[in-house]
Formats: sequence, C-alpha cells, structure tokens
Amino acid sequence: MKNQINKQALLDTISSWDSFLKRKVHLIACGGTALTLLNIKESTKDIDLIVPEIKEYEYLIDRLKELGYKPLTGYGWARQGGFIFDLFRGEAVYTTELLESPLKEGNHYLIKEFANIYLGVLNYYDIIITKLFRCLTADVEDCLALIERKGKEIDIEHLIKRYYETASYSVYEEKVNKNLKHFLKKLKENNEKQ
Repeated sequence: MKNQINKQALLDTISSWDSFLKRKVHLIACGGTALTLLNIKESTKDIDLIVPEIKEYEYLIDRLKELGYKPLTGYGWARQGGFIFDLFRGEAVYTTELLESPLKEGNHYLIKEFANIYLGVLNYYDIIITKLFRCLTADVEDCLALIERKGKEIDIEHLIKRYYETASYSVYEEKVNKNLKHFLKKLKENNEKQ
C-alpha cells in the first residue's frame, strides 16, 4: 500500500468515482487532504472528506460498496490494498462538530466540479480548528503552514473567537482550549523568527 497520495492522484480518484455516480454528491475535503488540494502540502496519507448531505452520503456509500470498497475503521473505506478514505457524514470531522454546514456560502472553497461530484475544501478557520482539536505535532505544523501561505486571508482574532465557540460545544472543551493556547504560542514563536 502506498503511503502518500498527491493532488493529481486525489483528483483522478474523485474523477473515477464521478463516472459511477448518477446523482449529485458534495464532498468537502478537510485535514491534510484539504491542504494537499490547496497546494500547501505535496501529499497526504489520510484522505478526509465530509459528505454534508445525509442522503448523498448514503448514496455514495452504496456506490462505493459496488466498487469494492469495504469499511475498515469507524469512518474509513478502502478497496484491497488501496488508500483509506475517511468519509464524515453531516457537519462533523471525527468528533468535532462544525458550527455550520460546510456547504453554507463562505464555509468552503470550490476545487473542481465534476459531472456529479462537487469537490470543495473546508474554509481555513475550520481546517485549523478541526486539526487543533486533535493537536498532533503534524496538525500543528499543518496549521502553521496554512497560516504562512494564506495568512493575509486569515484573521487570527476571528479564528480565536470561532475556535472558542466551537470548543464550547465539545465535551473536551478545557483540553481543546489548551491546544489553542499551545498553537498560538508556536505561532508567536514562528512570527518572531521571521
């Protein structure tokens, strides 16, 4: 099994899915997948996609089963020896509930519209929030890279406000708020180095 998938391979896979679909399905990339599609990372090992509409999620899962995909983890689907696709239904990434639908205007950026698949990426704020809720070293590095590349489009005060609001709905509120403090310290250190 390959370790990483790049932007073109991601688009090729989504294109192949598209050819089997007969109805519209909205996919919103999050995590490292979003950063790969935004050209911030060269590749990703995890393929994370939100399917915000429940009926579209159910339809997509039925088609993927027909293509030989099987469930491997709570969210993960893969074919023999292939990449695992984590498909999140509704308005959550893993256990992080988003404040609003990722389909709402301003909550995602369009990457490509295929015949039946609409492929977008989550907005920068929610990418950072969902990564910092998990807060692995790679997540912090990814968030720093996103701010380094897209900093002019990211209002840190708005990020903090949105982060705390999202955290207020989490059962791990205290823990995830510590993650933000850790990240802001790292961000300040990075800014001082430049």
